[in-house]
Amino acid sequence: MIISISGTPGSGKSTVGEILAKRLGFEHYSMGDFQRSLAQEKGITILELLELEKKDPKLDKRVDEKQRKIGLDEDNFVIDSRLGFHFIPHSVKIFIDASIEARAQRVFKDMDKEERSGEKVVDINDMIAQMKKRQEIDLVKFEKHYSLNPYDHKHYDLVVDATMISAQEVAKKVLEFIQKEQ
Repeated sequence: MIISISGTPGSGKSTVGEILAKRLGFEHYSMGDFQRSLAQEKGITILELLELEKKDPKLDKRVDEKQRKIGLDEDNFVIDSRLGFHFIPHSVKIFIDASIEARAQRVFKDMDKEERSGEKVVDINDMIAQMKKRQEIDLVKFEKHYSLNPYDHKHYDLVVDATMISAQEVAKKVLEFIQKEQ
């Protein structure tokens, strides 16, 4: 079984992916982590990388090919990726959303973690602005390069609103859904 998790920036995709992978004994892949490491390699912020990818699809194609290959070569894993549903169409497709305020609070709280060290944020309002900008860039980029909107719920088997619930509770809902569907 392959589970692809998409969602809005800061909704908890990676955290839920890690929880699910651990509970199922699966491998976990995070395209967000891969993107952040690319930005660090280039000495730029994640927003700057996204702006570059919007103009030059070759950068984005590295991420696309990585997940496509994983989807073809492996089984029994969880991947969090904005376009995982598209590049691994045979996956169980999950979408996680939350209010912009809840998402900004979660990410802002994690700013001291190493994987977010390249992101520069002044305060919670700056975080909200950056998240809105990131989502806007994603929409333009994905529409231009793939003719799709990854935030459209029609692409997914399950949509979970994580505004008022923890990542553990989201993971529980996903597991319940998977068990019901098997």
